[in-house]
Amino acid sequence: MNFTGKTVIVTGASRGIGRAIAEKFAQLGANVVINGTSKTIFDTKKAFIENGYCVKAFEGDISVAENAKALIDFAVENFGTVDVLVNNAGITRDELLVRMSGEDWDNVLDVNLKSAFLCTKAVARIMMKKRQGAIINISSVVGVTGNAGQANYSASKAGLIGFTKSVAKELGSRGITCNAVAPGFIETDMTSQLSDDIMEKFLTAIPLRRAGTPSEVADAVCFLASDLAKYITGQVIHIDGGMVM
Repeated sequence: MNFTGKTVIVTGASRGIGRAIAEKFAQLGANVVINGTSKTIFDTKKAFIENGYCVKAFEGDISVAENAKALIDFAVENFGTVDVLVNNAGITRDELLVRMSGEDWDNVLDVNLKSAFLCTKAVARIMMKKRQGAIINISSVVGVTGNAGQANYSASKAGLIGFTKSVAKELGSRGITCNAVAPGFIETDMTSQLSDDIMEKFLTAIPLRRAGTPSEVADAVCFLASDLAKYITGQVIHIDGGMVM
């Protein structure tokens, strides 16, 4: 896989899976635009540049239409076009349904789902004009299975799957692919804080008996964005060690 000369946007790229995806594309030669909602996105940019990668950073809440469009415009201004969009931005506000506030519902749906709609809409005309492009949405296994205490998060990730299939059908005739990746139990800052008992419970549900890594998710995303996957669209690829079959 070689992305030399290609421009890739990764939202929610300050840390975790998003950062790993951005770094993998950069390693493969891409011009990468990373997005985050705080100044830490510039720390990530600095680290990437120190490694010799071609990276620009855009700070902004892309669940706001003006910011989503500004992100796409920023990529075009810096690199001339957009070839790949990875909608990874996401948050959790976990709570049992009867205790969940309307604000927590709205915030999760806005960041996890609405931002993907806004960014995809903003980039679609660029890709349609070129008659090529790849869009990858980062969903989750709980978007398929559901999860107690995560009604908002599960709904947002299930929504991304339906959104992915609809975009694939609308834009396929223009040479644009759209796929989703559904990570399972992945090693991140969040999972590293879990107790041994909870970790063991998760691992016993995974046939491969281990957690995945952000790099393994990034490998799948880069594959779906590459010419190796140009006849794959509208699919949901589970990166979960067999947790969901």
